[in-house]
Amino acid sequence: MAHTYEELKHKTVAEMREIAAGIEHEAVKGYTQLNKDHLLAALCKALGIDMHAHHEVVGVDKVAIKTRIRELKKKREEVLAAHDHPQLKLIRRRIRHLKREIRKATV
Repeated sequence: MAHTYEELKHKTVAEMREIAAGIEHEAVKGYTQLNKDHLLAALCKALGIDMHAHHEVVGVDKVAIKTRIRELKKKREEVLAAHDHPQLKLIRRRIRHLKREIRKATV
């Protein structure tokens, strides 16, 4: 049975040890002595599972937003050189808003 990181993360130590018992790999040697965090890492290494969760951006055009952020950062540099602080504040707020928009759409 193929396991995922999230699936393993929510299992108990006993269940993870049962899985480790059926695996012949250097990473899970001494699995009976490992705590949950170390056992999870060992199982992921032995099974070839990525250790971190991958997030997706859903519902917004991430590429377009990132392009807009890059444009605003270039404009921010110009405004910084001109010492136009009210305009600088507006640009920083727009950048922050766009970044938050991406974070909100992340699943």
